[in-house]
Amino acid sequence: MKTIKRKSLLSLKTKELDKDNVYFIPLGGSEQFGINFNIYGYDRNWLAIDCGVWFPDHRYPMVDLLIPNPEFLEKRKEGLAGIIITHAHEDHIGALPYLWKYLGAPIYCTEFTANFLKKKFEDISPSCNPDIIIVAPDETIDIGSFKVHFIPVAHSIPNAVSVVLETSIGKIYHSSDWNFDNEPVLGEYTDKKRIAGIVDDGVVAYIGDSTNATVEGRSGSESIARDGLKNLFYELEGKIIITLFASNISRIYSVCKIAEELGKSVCLIGRSLHRMSGCAFESGYLKDIKPFVSEEEAIDIPDDKMIYIVTGSQGEARAALSRIARGDYKNLKINKGDNVVYSSRLIPGNEKDIIEVQNNISAAGANIITPKNCGYVIHVSGHPYRDEIKEMYELVKPDAVVAVHGERMMLEAQGELATKCGIDNVIVPCNGSVVRISAKETKIIDHVETGVLAVEPRRIIEADHRSISQRRKLQYSGVAHVSVLVSENGDIIGHPKISSIGLFDNDFDDIEEFSNDMIEKIESLFMDFTIDEKLCDDFLSEEIRIIVRRFLTDVFGFKPIVTVHVMRA
Repeated sequence: MKTIKRKSLLSLKTKELDKDNVYFIPLGGSEQFGINFNIYGYDRNWLAIDCGVWFPDHRYPMVDLLIPNPEFLEKRKEGLAGIIITHAHEDHIGALPYLWKYLGAPIYCTEFTANFLKKKFEDISPSCNPDIIIVAPDETIDIGSFKVHFIPVAHSIPNAVSVVLETSIGKIYHSSDWNFDNEPVLGEYTDKKRIAGIVDDGVVAYIGDSTNATVEGRSGSESIARDGLKNLFYELEGKIIITLFASNISRIYSVCKIAEELGKSVCLIGRSLHRMSGCAFESGYLKDIKPFVSEEEAIDIPDDKMIYIVTGSQGEARAALSRIARGDYKNLKINKGDNVVYSSRLIPGNEKDIIEVQNNISAAGANIITPKNCGYVIHVSGHPYRDEIKEMYELVKPDAVVAVHGERMMLEAQGELATKCGIDNVIVPCNGSVVRISAKETKIIDHVETGVLAVEPRRIIEADHRSISQRRKLQYSGVAHVSVLVSENGDIIGHPKISSIGLFDNDFDDIEEFSNDMIEKIESLFMDFTIDEKLCDDFLSEEIRIIVRRFLTDVFGFKPIVTVHVMRA
């Protein structure tokens, strides 16, 4: 992922927003997983929907999170009427504690989402005091110039909502994440009656989730996953360790109720699991389960009477399952014959990390059960498959479809599906596309500058910042540092000092000979320099850097980073 910068042709000043058009701009989340950040402009007001993060890979060393750059909206924050958070998944909520101080608008969300958001602010930005307004999942309110209808939807986290924006040009359906689960284990199902009642005459645009637009059929009900886990757990002997997404409160609830039937105790391991389950208790979603046992209490309970729910389904190095699999977790060890169950999907890009964890589990002699090798359904997606998307089109009758939320091939798949369903006006935007929605037509009219920021332990910088690219290169190429002491007249004093990281070591043959050869090449350079050149530190540094890098490239076959420090006596 890299920062994309485009010159905007339109100013899109807040005072220029009228009632004849609605402008939709995905500032994140289109053509990429995560970082969902969408804004609407209408009648001198802006409205933001979601503000999420994504998790960096090896290309971002020492970066904890990736978040959207809020600069476009920050410059227009005087017209920002509010920020709607549709649900508490990190890719929709996680950036807000970092960015709210730049935006400052009231936040609208449901109770569970609010409880989770408050805890995130306490951890990340305790000095902020955001105005968090709790709305019912079926409420209608005014936010600035927008009349906003909230619609409860089924998803893999409680209290999720879709949003219908009512304007003078018509209604716009912003789906966020959803599916048609008619038998949810906990929480709401997608309220088709409310949708039909609000959009009885259709919508001018459907802005919709594309995550599973490549997948035929229907996503399935959470109750099917519950039944599959129940059948599986009845067959397993010994200790059960199950890993899942911490936010899937329905799945946690199912595991707890199955454990009660089997006479087993449940222990949570992982900070995010404790946080999410705490929010669920506060919001009334886990009222009728037996208390979890602590890690210390679980030590004294026989293995065949324990189920552990742990974080780390995506192979995260610092998550509980990775540490347990490596054998460096104090209170839980994996032994021969134990059962490790993956009740989750593999997110693209995490394959290597997951395989590494599973190799460690296999080395301990445990059984690994995944959705692919299990005879039962033990995971379902919270995002709609193609048949559900088609059903939604029939329900909301859109004049136009704008495909968002997903990688490019997913957006294109929804665009292709919409066309097959007879919808003529189909838009596949990228981040920064300015989509003008009117009663006559929806189309891309411009692009604005977008970007991604990198959250490091002590600062936030642009994701294409030079320090990150240098760090990335250091992972692969090593570094050599040359210190040269010269007189005021530019003559070398003594021999240059050369040190390196990731190149030579004590076992390297002929290291002294190579060092002497480099020193000789550096010293010979000075014989050809003019007096003026010898007096210019920048010139000397660059010439030394070039010859040392060329020498090391000949030796190793790759180009290391070379830094030079010229000191004057």
